Parts: sequence; structure tokens; C-alpha cells
Amino acid sequence: MCGICGEIRLDDRQPDSSAVGRMAEVMAPRGPDAAGLFGAGQVVLGHRRLQIIDLSPASQQPMIDPELGLGIVFNGCIYNYPALREELGAKGYRFFSHGDTEVLLKAYHAWGPRFVERLQGMFAFAIWERDSGRVLLGRDRLGIKPLYIAESPGRLRFASALPALVAAGDVDTSIDPVALHHYMSFHAVVPAPHTILKGVRKLPPATLLTVEPDGRRHEETYWRPVYAPAEGDGAMDARDWQDAVLAGLRKAVERRLVADVPVGVLLSGGLDSSLIVALLAEAGQSGLQTFSIGFETVGDEAGDEFRYSDVIAREFGTEHHKLFVDSSQTLPALEGCVRAMSEPMVSHDAIGFYLLSREVSKHVRVVQSGQGADEVFGGYHWYPPLLDVADGREAAAAYGRVFFDRDHAEMRDALNPAHLDDTDPSRAFVERHFARPGADRAVDKALRLDTTIMLVDDPVKRVDNMTMAWGLEARVPFLDHELVELAARIPAELKVGQGGKYVLKEVARRVVPAEVIDRPKGYFPVPALKYLRGPFLGLVRDVLEQPAARERSLFRRDYVDRLLGDPEAHITPLRGSKLWQVALLEFWLQTHGI
Repeated sequence: MCGICGEIRLDDRQPDSSAVGRMAEVMAPRGPDAAGLFGAGQVVLGHRRLQIIDLSPASQQPMIDPELGLGIVFNGCIYNYPALREELGAKGYRFFSHGDTEVLLKAYHAWGPRFVERLQGMFAFAIWERDSGRVLLGRDRLGIKPLYIAESPGRLRFASALPALVAAGDVDTSIDPVALHHYMSFHAVVPAPHTILKGVRKLPPATLLTVEPDGRRHEETYWRPVYAPAEGDGAMDARDWQDAVLAGLRKAVERRLVADVPVGVLLSGGLDSSLIVALLAEAGQSGLQTFSIGFETVGDEAGDEFRYSDVIAREFGTEHHKLFVDSSQTLPALEGCVRAMSEPMVSHDAIGFYLLSREVSKHVRVVQSGQGADEVFGGYHWYPPLLDVADGREAAAAYGRVFFDRDHAEMRDALNPAHLDDTDPSRAFVERHFARPGADRAVDKALRLDTTIMLVDDPVKRVDNMTMAWGLEARVPFLDHELVELAARIPAELKVGQGGKYVLKEVARRVVPAEVIDRPKGYFPVPALKYLRGPFLGLVRDVLEQPAARERSLFRRDYVDRLLGDPEAHITPLRGSKLWQVALLEFWLQTHGI
């Protein structure tokens, strides 16, 4: 896990190594162990390293293989790299390191760009060909590792973090109106290629972008899950599907143990992280370290789920760490949390992951985490109503009613007219996605959208940003692409039934205590950011009163005043604060000097 960056000149000018150095410096928390720059011809590559596999200098990046004429910067982890290395060795390739980075170089040389189809893991990379000058940018199937791009005449820059590109300079930092609409309606999800800034795009998941020295480029998607039965699936009953899921999850958890350092678990006390702990214990992991966080209760809303995480820690004998955070610690940490965001992320639990990661990084460098189970196995409350919705525009409308924070009418009340027109780009995006082939039923279209879009630009991005702020690598077994492909084949009724994640709950009954399974669905609660009171409300008011906010004037003043007047009366369908959503965007822009 690291931070990567670079500049590609598409003209006769020399790339700016100092700009690449600034990008790398911004990403120092992502890679605190080492830094490197490499320049040749029209390319400069930069890297910040977090040492997880092959701790020796031999795996330092940028990695250059003069024999093959290739160079690479790479962020992530390839879990099946030992098997690939063995296969490449049988082809005659010789290795000078023992890590996964060099395996990528050799695999590209051996199999070409579609070598990514052989990879099990999370990754974003840039591979440079010395002789042709060609550069290949790539991102993993489910967008676990980020990759941002900023272009200007004659130049393309890329980085693992959006603020790094801003630090490099010469970026259009005006607000993208389509992204703003997504942010305000689609629960802060801004699908690729958009970001909140006009001058920065992001490479979509499962995408390869080839950039030629003369500026020509080719983009291709190399993976699309199909939400339909495969041949032979009709013979499978509920028990067969449970067996298949358990086998797939065991494999996914085991794959993510590949490391030359200890691996812990973020244990919320919910079903998903509890399953990971249970399967690691089943696999013989001893001395497993687990970590939980809790916050102060506000009103009737509890701020922790320690009683459930304690059950799992006792059951499986883990070395358990509990972090309780009161409001006096939360408020001062918010600016650091927002600074760690590559894009504004409204979910309250960002601060939870930020503070938990700070503590966890004192003990381990790698953790497994349960993100993705709700999207992959149908755990959210908006899925069951879609079982009976007919396909077509009504399906997209039904999804919008249960997921969107605001409809387009409220958007007209909220946004300055300069940032809004008569179109509804968020609803149109959902309609286009639902119209794509590969999922026939409304509920399957929603599951596909949430797995390949919402999950990427909300929970997964949040965990990447908050853990990497402290040099901590998070691995997500529920996003093993083979497990996702399996889940997409399962009949929706076996996923969304019985209150959600039915098939996963039945699997869990074989290995996890029932009291953790048969409990009300929990979230990562941070009540102080849902019910804005006292100093938290004061912070929000101050952010929205800043001269920069008034000059930017993204929101109608009467709308902001209405939210400030009664924050707790304005809660989104997904139980978030509309006032925090408005303030967080300004807070992010101001924190990053925009």
C-alpha cells in the first residue's frame, strides 16, 4: 500500500519533476517508509512506500527493470503474486526482489495489458515502456485503490490522492456542477470520471488507460459482473448457495493474509467483521489483534457497539483493543479527518475510521475490514421494496426515492442557480446504469449499481483515505472479485430476504455466535455529527460564514439559514444530517485551500 504519482508530457517540453515531488510529499502519510522519483524522456514517476511485502530496498519504487525496458509505480497488494511469480519463473523470467511489484512488471511483459485479468488483489498502477514511451494506467476491478488524473494542454498528471494534484499546481479548482448535484443528492457519491473539481477526473474501476507519447489514448473496461444465473445454477438450492459463499469467503479471507507483517481486524461487532474474525480463527490464526471504537451517546442514539465486539473477542480469544472517543477528542480531530479526504465524504463514520486508524497503526500495519458485505449480499433496507418493481424508468425512480438525499425540487431550493440547470444528472445517471445489460430485475440493477458505483465512492474510498492517513493498509475480503461474481449469481431473494443478507447470515450461523447475527442492524455511529449541537454546531456555522464560503456561494442563503435554524429537523433518508452535508463540502474546500 503506497501513494503513486507522475507526470506525462505529450509535447516536446520536459516534465516537471518538482511538481511530482510536491505530489509525493502530500502523500507522505500513505507511504511513510520511503520515497522515490524517477525521470526519463517525457515521464517522471513518484512514489511513497508503506512496507508490507518484501521489506528490503529491492522492492523500492519507482521500480525500473532495465532488462525489460519497463518501469512501474504501484499502490495496493497482489494476493496471488507468489503463484504468478512461479508461473513467470517457469517462462524464464528472473527476479531481483521478493515482492509483488516486480511480478506486475514481468506479468505485463509476458501477457500484455490484459495481465490484470490474472490478478487477485487491489491495485492502481502506472507502467512505463522505455522504448515506446507508452504509459499504461490501471485500476482494480472494484476501485479499492484510487487513481486521479489532471490534464492540461500537453500534459497529464496522475496521483493516488486528489489533493496531491492540487499541490502540483495549474489545476482548475472550480466546482463541477454535475459532481455537485451528485454530491447533494446521491449521498455524496460522485461516480467516475467526475470529481467535485472540474480540473480533476478519476479513472473508473476495472479500467485500463493507455497513453501514447503523442497524446493518443485508449480506455477499456476489463471486468463487468453479470447479475444473472450461470449455467447449472438452477440446480442449486439455498444450502448449496450457503456452501458456495462460505467456501468463497474462506478463500477471500485467507488470500488477504499475504504479508511480511502481522494482520489485524477492524471489529465493529457487526455480522461482517465478526465473520472475518471467526474465519481467521478457524484457519488457525493465533494472537489475532482486533480493534473497535465507540463515541458518546447523544439523546437516545447510542455511540458504540462494544457489547457485540466484546462477544466476538471473547469467543475467539483475540487481543482486543477498545477505543472510546468523547466529544472533546472528536471535534479537534475533524480538521485532520477532512484533510485526509481525497474528496468530500459526508458519512459520519469517516471520523470514526480516522481515529480508529490512528490507534490501530500503533499496533499493526495491515487490517482486514468488513466493507462491502451490505452491497454485495443485499443488506440495505432499500433492496426488498425493489423485488416487486417492474423494470424500466420506474425502477430508477424507486431507487432514487429510497436512496437520494434530496430530489431535484429540493436541489432547486438548496443550490445557487449558477450551479444548477433544469436537468437532473443524478437521476439520469441511475437511469443509464439501470438500462445497461447484465442485470434484468430492478433489485439486481440496484445491487449492481451499489456494488460497482456507490460502494467504490463511499465506503471503500472512506476506508482507504482514513486508514492511509495513518500508514495503515486495509484489506476488504467481501470485495474479492470472485466472491462478488458468485454473489451476483445468487437469486436476489436469498440475499435481501429475512431483513437482508439472508444467505450470509445463514453462513454465519456455522461459525459466529447467534447473538451477533440476530441483532438489529447497526452502523458506525457518530451521533454528534448527526445531531449537531453545541461546539459542533458552532464549527458548522463558522465554516459556512467564512468569506470563502460566502464568495463561492454554492448554496442559497435562505436554505442554509433554514438548516442552521433547526438542524435536527433536516435528516436525509439515510439518517444523515443535511446541514453537515452542506458544511462538509465547504469545510473540505477550505481545508485544502480551494
